Amino acid sequence: MTPIASPLSRRHFILGSLSATAALAGCSTSIRAPVPGFATPPIAPPTAEELAVIYGPKQDGDFVLPAIPYEQIDPKFYRQRVANPTSERPGTVVVDTPSRFLYVIEPGGTAMRYGVGIGRDGFAWQGEGVIQWRQHWPHWKPPNEMVARQPELARYSIDKGGMKPGLENPLGARALYIFQNGADTLYRLHGSPQWDSIGKATSSGCVRLINQDVIDLYERVPYHAKIVVYQ
Repeated sequence: MTPIASPLSRRHFILGSLSATAALAGCSTSIRAPVPGFATPPIAPPTAEELAVIYGPKQDGDFVLPAIPYEQIDPKFYRQRVANPTSERPGTVVVDTPSRFLYVIEPGGTAMRYGVGIGRDGFAWQGEGVIQWRQHWPHWKPPNEMVARQPELARYSIDKGGMKPGLENPLGARALYIFQNGADTLYRLHGSPQWDSIGKATSSGCVRLINQDVIDLYERVPYHAKIVVYQ
């Protein structure tokens, strides 16, 4: 009688098949991606009291972040610790675009997971890079290509110095800038005042988080951290 494969074995087979498919498609990486659509249960689900603190109002420098109505967000997108679904080393940032998750890999087989909003089709970046630069309350300087598509953004162009930091700034409370082979990809991890965009594909290529989450992310990500983005 042929033994029945365990769920773990089947999952390893699926992951292996995904890696092989990526290699055939010319992908330059052999790392194992999280299974798209697979939401690992939290190790210890946050309580309502904890969520009220996590997503409550927060003084940050000169700004006071408003409370987030977390009850209106799918609970799988709350900030929570999960088993590491990748084979990446601690300190690595992994963005699972299809599932709308971002992971910071921790020692001991766990990861801190955040829900994210991602870029619309046609504007999304993928691959491996390095978080080369990090900034508190950044200016927002839309690239010239974006200004060409949306002329109303001309007043915030690079030439005009961009939009000043603030609660309405599209980059939110923190921004982490991704470089590849020494060049700026123009791809960012950043906060956003649009908490209701989490779990959706609405931005122009960047990965956005709730401001309270991007502040937490910023403190966990080491300088020059490796980042892997899957599509």
